[in-house]
Amino acid sequence: MFAVHVLLLFSLAHLSHSALQTCGDLLRPLNQLHPRSLEGDWALVAGTLSQLSLMEPFSQRESATASFSNNTDSSTITLKRSMRSKNNCYYQSYNISLEGSSFTFDDGRVNATFVHASCPDCILISFNVESGKRIHFYLFSRRRQLEEREMEEFRRQVGCLKMPPPVVMDPANELCPEEGTSEAAVE
Repeated sequence: MFAVHVLLLFSLAHLSHSALQTCGDLLRPLNQLHPRSLEGDWALVAGTLSQLSLMEPFSQRESATASFSNNTDSSTITLKRSMRSKNNCYYQSYNISLEGSSFTFDDGRVNATFVHASCPDCILISFNVESGKRIHFYLFSRRRQLEEREMEEFRRQVGCLKMPPPVVMDPANELCPEEGTSEAAVE
């Protein structure tokens, strides 16, 4: 019985800590991001956009990925994105300049900040498009599906930004194959 009470107290303490987090806590940028920790493939788990007219097309995505690679020790890294929509794959590649917890795309129209995420295998990116005309807020993970408490924190973060409820990707949907492979060529 004592063990049940201890477990209950720990559960309540965790819930009260989560409930007490301010928007400042929930939206704090990462202190420092190391390029090596970004490397590899990340699946989009959920996201939202500040421009309502773009939410419908965004919700039609079947899946999306981001892949970061750095062939040198410089702060310039490559970001490759893929998106599956209507069973077709679309690919984009960018050079980005990493500085602290932020990066800028090579065309300069998009700045992004890595925001604290509670799950250790997640990255949360806030994209500031065209000097704040639009905000894109994306949660990526090495896993395709997160635990409910991890998703709840993301929903609270979205609420702090006063953005529309996030679109959650279906983890059963197929990801695009790596661009340039024979699988990608058939699509």
